[in-house]
Amino acid sequence: MMEVDVLDWGRAKNVLIYAFLLLNLVLGYQIWMDARETAGANLDFTSLADNTQQAMEEKGIQVLAPIPNETPKLPKLSYEFIEDNKTGIDVELENTVDSKLIFSQSELEDALQDEIPQIGTYRWDQLMAEDGAFVLHPLVDGKWPLFNVSLELFYSDQKITGYRQTPVRITTAEESDQQVLPASKALGTLIENFLPNDAIVKDIQLGYYGQLFNSDMQVAMPAWRFVLESGEVLYVQGISGDVFSPKTDKPGE
Repeated sequence: MMEVDVLDWGRAKNVLIYAFLLLNLVLGYQIWMDARETAGANLDFTSLADNTQQAMEEKGIQVLAPIPNETPKLPKLSYEFIEDNKTGIDVELENTVDSKLIFSQSELEDALQDEIPQIGTYRWDQLMAEDGAFVLHPLVDGKWPLFNVSLELFYSDQKITGYRQTPVRITTAEESDQQVLPASKALGTLIENFLPNDAIVKDIQLGYYGQLFNSDMQVAMPAWRFVLESGEVLYVQGISGDVFSPKTDKPGE
C-alpha cells in the first residue's frame, strides 16, 4: 500500500511540475505580447508623412521602436586600419571575467581596462550579439557608434574568455558638418520602397556607416541603422538618403 502511495505521489508531483512549467510559459508569452502591444500603443507616428503611414497600414508593417527626433550636424569620417589583419586580432584573456559585467558599462571597463585599454571608448550593441560573442562598437565623440568596426568579447560558461579587436584610427574630415536627415524621413523611405509586407522594425539608431573598400583608409558617413525582427539590418545614409544593406554593401535601387 505504501509503495502505491509513493508512486501516486510521484506521478502527481510530476503533473504539478509540468503544469507549473506550462503556466509559466503561458504567462511569459502573455507578458511579452502585452509589452509589444503597449510599446506599439505608446509610439508616436505623427512625425511620419501621411503616405508613409498609409503604406505602413497597407503593408502590415510594425514599428516597435521610438522614432528619434534628433537631427544633429555631423561630419564625414575617415578611419584607418592600424593592423594588416583587417578581420581582427584574437586574444585570449589570462584571467576570465564574469560575463554578467557586460550589462554594466562601468564594471566592464574596470574589469577589462588592463587587457583592452580602449574599452571605455566602445559601447555594447545588444542587438548584434552573436552566438558566444558580445559585440561592441567604437564611439565617435563619445556618442555615435561606428557600425563598421566591432570589438567582440567571447564568452563561455558565463565567463568572458577572450576578444577579437580590429584597431582603427579615426579622423574627422576637414569638410564642414552637415545636417542629418530626420529618422522619420529615413524610415519613410524604407517603409515605402524597401521593407517587405509584415516587416517589424525593432530598433532605430544613429551612428556612422560606410561601404568597405580594399584599402587601409575607409570613409564613413552619418547613417540611421534600422534593425528588423527578422535579423536583417538596413542603413540609410544620413545626408544623401541612400539605403545600404551589409549583405551587399551596395546602395538600394
